[in-house]
Amino acid sequence: MFVRIRNLREDSDKTQREVSDYLFCDQSLYSKYERGTRVVPVEIIIKLARFYGTSTDYILGLTDEKEPYPR
Repeated sequence: MFVRIRNLREDSDKTQREVSDYLFCDQSLYSKYERGTRVVPVEIIIKLARFYGTSTDYILGLTDEKEPYPR
């Protein structure tokens, strides 16, 4: 999961600061999420999926399909 959120950020040309601002958290905390030294709360996973237009399953590594599920 940690590699996926870093790759999604880098593929979107976003900085950690931009993503952390969206999540309303410190950049240092977000950095810990990307490195895997802090557990990412479910609420943050949901926000990241919306931010990147993907599914929570993709972020969690349950699928390799980046496209979100149809509503």
